[in-house]
Amino acid sequence: MDGTFTKMHGLGNDFLVMAGRPDQLPTAARVRTLADRRTGVGFDQLMFILPAPDPDHDAAYRIFNADGSEAGQCGNGARCVARWVAERDGRSAVRLASPSGTVCARVRAPDRIDVEMGRPDFAPAALPFLAGDRQPSYRREVAGRMVEFAAVSLGNPHAVIAVADVSAAPVGILGPALERHPDFPDRVNVGFMQVIDSTRLRLRVHERGVGETRACGTGACAAMAVGRLSGQLGATVTVELPGGMLEIRWNGEGDTLWMGGEAVRVYEGRLNL
Repeated sequence: MDGTFTKMHGLGNDFLVMAGRPDQLPTAARVRTLADRRTGVGFDQLMFILPAPDPDHDAAYRIFNADGSEAGQCGNGARCVARWVAERDGRSAVRLASPSGTVCARVRAPDRIDVEMGRPDFAPAALPFLAGDRQPSYRREVAGRMVEFAAVSLGNPHAVIAVADVSAAPVGILGPALERHPDFPDRVNVGFMQVIDSTRLRLRVHERGVGETRACGTGACAAMAVGRLSGQLGATVTVELPGGMLEIRWNGEGDTLWMGGEAVRVYEGRLNL
């Protein structure tokens, strides 16, 4: 590994994207050093691209949060990896092996990527969430108040809280508290969702191991799936995040979910390894 990397972002959710071999995976301490926005590169996640595990895939990737922990999936990061691999190989469609399974992606424009995010899984065990049987919503005491939320996995765990006004949502209080609730043994991402109408919602997300980010692709998918299943949303929804817009398409349970949005190259660099 020569230390070459690409800084990329999707709606302001930013990434260090680099390629290497399985024996070159960064340590948690190394990730934290690189993620520092004053003394390192600065990013929400490091997307580490690996050789394809078999002929059915074009590449694989692992995801490291800014605190050094690993994530099972990252929607904005998946789009950036898809663009990186598609441009490297001169392709308009790629199949990627992610920690949570195969991700198919299509290049719609140089900086516009659609990715298939799989089937939302509402079973508590999928997150994991210590909640017994599946329910439409759950209630837990968080930060001294009773909070109602839905729970779903998109390859990583999400709790989605419905709010009347996302701009006034207590993201900085409830996000970290619910992230580390003991009923989520692997922690959880926390979304605050305001449904505008059947085609549009607003969202802020506290990501585990990162904090509130400008955008969260799997968080947008989770919110859309929760709203769709409750009958509030149609099959195609625009999700407005602080960093910009994502389009989510999902017909309902049993079908896979697609997400479309930007994947932007910022600059190329080389680390002093």
